[in-house]
Amino acid sequence: MTIRTRIAPSPTGFLHLGTARTALYSWAYARHHGGQFVLRIEDTDVARSTQDSVDQILESMKWLGLDYDEGPIYQMQRLDRYQAVIDQMLAAGTAYRCYCSPAELDAMKAAQESRGEKRRYDGTWRPAAGKVLPPVPEGVKPVIRFANPVDGVVTWDDLVKGPISISNTEIDDLIIQRADGVPTYNFAVVVDDWDMAISHVFRGDEHINNTPWQINIYRALGATLPQFGHLPVILGDDGQKLSKRRGAVAVSNYDEAGYLPEAMNNYLARLGWSHGDDELFSREQLVSWFDGTHLNKSPAQWDPAKLAWVNAQYLKQADDARLAMLVRQQLQRKGIAVPEGESADAHLARACALFKDRCSTTVELADWLAMFFVPAVPSDADRAQHLTEAARAALKTLAEKLSVVTWDAPTINATIKQTCTELGLKMPQLAIPVRVAVCGRAQTPSVDAVLALFPQEKILALLQSA
Repeated sequence: MTIRTRIAPSPTGFLHLGTARTALYSWAYARHHGGQFVLRIEDTDVARSTQDSVDQILESMKWLGLDYDEGPIYQMQRLDRYQAVIDQMLAAGTAYRCYCSPAELDAMKAAQESRGEKRRYDGTWRPAAGKVLPPVPEGVKPVIRFANPVDGVVTWDDLVKGPISISNTEIDDLIIQRADGVPTYNFAVVVDDWDMAISHVFRGDEHINNTPWQINIYRALGATLPQFGHLPVILGDDGQKLSKRRGAVAVSNYDEAGYLPEAMNNYLARLGWSHGDDELFSREQLVSWFDGTHLNKSPAQWDPAKLAWVNAQYLKQADDARLAMLVRQQLQRKGIAVPEGESADAHLARACALFKDRCSTTVELADWLAMFFVPAVPSDADRAQHLTEAARAALKTLAEKLSVVTWDAPTINATIKQTCTELGLKMPQLAIPVRVAVCGRAQTPSVDAVLALFPQEKILALLQSA
């Protein structure tokens, strides 16, 4: 069997973290088995679907590197296919027309509730032997309902949860097509997965209650069932479920916030799956290891601090030229102009190499490197503590000595040490005031390496100004 998985987001908002994790698992499972991964856009909620959401979903998938073999496939371009299946089911008696108005349905369910019964459709329009249906009301467009089996149990062996059974008495005759001819989710998803030969469906466990309806529709169509794997929810900081409508940040926001896609994939993969004690792993390792086992049954907790740690590890290993490009984008978002050209790119890459070990995101890295393009302003506290009268005199002496030396880190280091010796200072007594005067803060990487990244005349001006 060819393994085929899919991700099917609704374009009623951004691609949120839970859907991104599902997409990652579906992608990795298909790649592990040498199968195919399909992207489908479930846009039948016409009133709320937007092109901006579609664009954001596609951009997020691209940023995460989750390449798909087919798609994007849009449900609203498949209405003729859904209608053909509806007609087939009506002819076979596995679906029927229902003319109940919303007011009648509300009254029906209110009466059930008053009797202490479960709220459900009572089968008023469901055909049966010897049953006389109500007269068809004039001018009313019907919905189409699925004739769900009235007895028996729906059972499947879930890839995550294990065996699950739900009695057909717990579910009623689902609407599969609205009066306007647009199919509902539970029907369209079955036809889509059937037509696209999807073999394995990974999705959030909020869909468990939908699965019996879908399995029954598959069986009514004589279609082959996929295997289902229902993933536990991701909980936010407050212990509540992350969702598109509550608490979940768009995947694209993490790009803007300075996270690397490989770090996000690594972190998302560990939110519900593990491979021994491995915390950090490449995409290639994920594909090699992700065989559908070791998926957690319990909810995962979103931990921003852990994500920042994972991202910091990837920043340390990242190519400096690539980081320079990302930092340039972050600086531009701050309104800071960065010179263009090969020399400027090389300089920015060298700066990234020096500062990246101190950062968790490219935003933090850009905050550091902004001092190469706009003056760094020390805090009043740092100025008062470190730029004392004695420190300013030492900076003046250092500036005089640096004005006549070759501009490289070893020479700068030697000059600072020589100045300390002549003035009877310990290294921190001079290095920290230099950092405050040049970088606007008291802690930086090796001061000689930092100074060497600036033009000599700029350092002299900064020291003399301080």
